[in-house]
Amino acid sequence: MNLKKRKIKKAVSPIVATVLLISIVLVLGMIVFLWMRGITKEAITKFGNENIELACEKINFEAGYSYSGLDISNTGTVPILKFKIKIFSDESYTTEEINEPLPAGKVNSVSDASLPSSISSAEKIILIPVLLGNSNKGQASYVCDEKYGEEITI
Repeated sequence: MNLKKRKIKKAVSPIVATVLLISIVLVLGMIVFLWMRGITKEAITKFGNENIELACEKINFEAGYSYSGLDISNTGTVPILKFKIKIFSDESYTTEEINEPLPAGKVNSVSDASLPSSISSAEKIILIPVLLGNSNKGQASYVCDEKYGEEITI
């Protein structure tokens, strides 16, 4: 009688358990793969095989602001595709672009009419160079770090 009262417990079959474990491992592997793929950047090169971040270190330009506009002089050997301009006013900032290429050794004057209107009320601006490089997909632009930019007090 004691044997009849005992409940018979069934476990998950070994095949189902194996399929579940393999599925979990595949899903986790796919998550890690996609996460790592999102972290790595596509390599952009300049001057042959040089990483474009190293080309940012070679940038040398001067800039000044007057009521007539912005005067930029590229005194280095690296051509600049365009500039990101970080405009600080009060305790916030906005980012705009100046789409004026600046070849090496050239001077460019950007008229006040071509500049964003928010510059007139700004306390300071930072010009951040944008370079053109090569990637696996063709030409690509690269925004240099802000430390390679030029700060101008207005």
